[in-house]
Amino acid sequence: MKNRKLFYFENLLLDIDCFLWYKIVMFSIKTISKLYSPEQVAEILQLSTNTVYSLIKRGEIVAKKIGKVYRISANTIFFTFSGLDADLFQKQQEDFNNLSLIEKELIQARQDL
Repeated sequence: MKNRKLFYFENLLLDIDCFLWYKIVMFSIKTISKLYSPEQVAEILQLSTNTVYSLIKRGEIVAKKIGKVYRISANTIFFTFSGLDADLFQKQQEDFNNLSLIEKELIQARQDL
């Protein structure tokens, strides 16, 4: 077994490999956004739960469905107030509507080659 350099970090005796793993895990834990249920978001925003579900359906609040339940990140709630999510959703819908036109143009351009 090779010699490993041990040192203390935050009162833990670690080697360099363990130290790197520890830093990666702790960084990941700190950067993971808190997730809320639609009911919790309704309480935070002082809205009804039905309104929150309606906002999710319209794309104004971006939510991830995990199994049978929705989860909403704290970042999404912040972006809801800035209007970013609604704008992105609207532009995405415009892109989907223009998709057939783009495909026709691509077919035409390939035929011209």
